[in-house]
Amino acid sequence: MVWSPLAGGIVARPWGEKSTTRAASSPAQDQFGRPLFLDSDKAIVDAVERIATERGVAMATVALAWVLKNPVVDTPIIGATKPKHLTDAAAALELALSDEEVSALEAPYTPREPTFF
Repeated sequence: MVWSPLAGGIVARPWGEKSTTRAASSPAQDQFGRPLFLDSDKAIVDAVERIATERGVAMATVALAWVLKNPVVDTPIIGATKPKHLTDAAAALELALSDEEVSALEAPYTPREPTFF
């Protein structure tokens, strides 16, 4: 089960766009003072945006399709607050990402230490 597969909405809109109350009020660090989002994450968000534009789908749909491509994921916790969020999430079930798209999403990823609550 994946908690926050959209990274609090970071991968659901272009980098730096904080158009929601939740995004504007989200903490920048975890409970241990580690940053939740790194400058290197911009390349991932940019790849999500490019693929979404090319495919004509929402960025959230691409991000969730990427999460669901992982065979160990059974269900993401999406935190839907609007009907559109459910529509975008359901569309991810039908979106098959190509190997090239997955590589573009994964190449800039910087691993982080796991957080245990």
